[in-house]
Amino acid sequence: MKDLRIVFMGTPDFAVTILQHLVAHNYKIVGVVTAPDKPAGRGRKLNESAVKKYASSINLPIFQPTNLKNEEFNKELKALKADLQIVVAFRMLPKIVWQMPKYGTFNLHASLLPAYRGAAPIHWAIINGETKTGVTTFFIDDKIDTGEIILQEEMTVQNNETVGTLHDKLMYLGSNLVATTVDLISTEKVTTTKQPNLEEKTASKLNPENCRIDWTDSLDNIYNKIRGLNPFPAAWTIISNNEEEITAKIYAVRKEMTPHIFKVGQIIATKKDLKVAVKKGFIIIDEIKLSGKKKMDTKSLLNGYTFSSETKIL
Repeated sequence: MKDLRIVFMGTPDFAVTILQHLVAHNYKIVGVVTAPDKPAGRGRKLNESAVKKYASSINLPIFQPTNLKNEEFNKELKALKADLQIVVAFRMLPKIVWQMPKYGTFNLHASLLPAYRGAAPIHWAIINGETKTGVTTFFIDDKIDTGEIILQEEMTVQNNETVGTLHDKLMYLGSNLVATTVDLISTEKVTTTKQPNLEEKTASKLNPENCRIDWTDSLDNIYNKIRGLNPFPAAWTIISNNEEEITAKIYAVRKEMTPHIFKVGQIIATKKDLKVAVKKGFIIIDEIKLSGKKKMDTKSLLNGYTFSSETKIL
């Protein structure tokens, strides 16, 4: 087994856990490529990526190119003499970058490819009611998430799973899969499987439009959408209460399948419960954030906020 020189590329917490695992198991990380610092918050203070913060803490060489085709950056990257590059939750690489190392560049993707290619695979697996998902390592090519598959590992999606809980499970599953993939590549015995050209289940980028709840949808679809966006970026809706329209983010919910006589979208509030009438049942809201207020459990909200009998969700 060869002691490969590895360049790691990634940005968020998901990538940090993978990098930590490689470092803890003595893989030779010779450089880290991550996103440039971005201004954030009211003071527009420069915010460092999670990967940069971790890499800095253990003195790994860090590169933050704004343009991956930049000649100077590519010269610096080449000087690292990497045998292999690993990409986790980063951005699309130009050919000049991904073909640079002798053993190529592989990516960890949080789905069972070819299903859920794209930016938000964990969210969409839950939103679409999948009962299984997993992680895939594959060699990068010139399209998004289409390269030849190296390894995959499957995982069951629980009925009450949220994107937050599934994200963490896949992160740890992915850590082991990345290490196993490196070991396989280092023996020069790696075999790959070509992906079938399927586009049935995609993981398109999330935006305010596709995160809005459609209360006319089925009970299961609404339930899946809310848990598939909890806790980030959160499903949202508009509540019409006493002629006031309030934007609300909905987090933890339960579903209750039962016949009723209420109109779809009507809110039924008691001292303890808040539920929304939908087709064939109710969505029971356990955690919510009204615009201008902090996120809170329903009981705390109902202590200080009154819903009229005419309140409805739009």
